[in-house]
Amino acid sequence: MAACPVCGAEEHRDDVVEQVFRAGERYVLVDGIPARVCVRCGEQTFSRETTECVRRMVQGRAAPARSIPLGVFEFTQGGTV
Repeated sequence: MAACPVCGAEEHRDDVVEQVFRAGERYVLVDGIPARVCVRCGEQTFSRETTECVRRMVQGRAAPARSIPLGVFEFTQGGTV
């Protein structure tokens, strides 16, 4: 078992996650990704096979399962909450 690349912890759990990816000028949400999640810091890592599958899905011409609106916020130091 490989150590977490962020915090070095050895313990992880298998989980199914979602993540937003940028593909050129668009952002896409991929849901249902199998991942290893660090139990200490929550870092998500993916197998090579999973990473390649997500890459083909995001960069390909596949139709999304559904669409959702996505708000975009720009970070400003000391911004209002």
